[in-house]
Amino acid sequence: MEYYMALDVGTKRIGVAVAHVVARLPRPLTTLTASDQSIAEVAELVLQEKVCELVVGLPQSMDGGASEQTRYSQDFAERLRAAVSVPVHLVNEALTSVQAETELRGKAHTKADIDALAACYILERFLEQHQEPVRP
Repeated sequence: MEYYMALDVGTKRIGVAVAHVVARLPRPLTTLTASDQSIAEVAELVLQEKVCELVVGLPQSMDGGASEQTRYSQDFAERLRAAVSVPVHLVNEALTSVQAETELRGKAHTKADIDALAACYILERFLEQHQEPVRP
């Protein structure tokens, strides 16, 4: 079985979600603490979860402009490309954290829960944009 994996990359935490390539239903997997080891941790998850495509959320302002966080996510994706043997895609993550916070409002949750759910929304957005498998 192969899976798609999405990351909601932040300077404190990295939300992780996966979806089977056939079922295409994103689910939260975990939230990592951002550190110097994050690339290695994600690379290990890619192997453990049999990931065939990796998606990194790209934060952009509502006008499409780049921010410091945009550049951070782009750099993270570039370092991932050097560390894993699967394609790494960037997907606009605009409002995914807000969407996750809204869904979890009124329920017991942590910031880690929000990040993992935001990763689900990033993966959902990627899957909507790629109705057919994206592998070459």
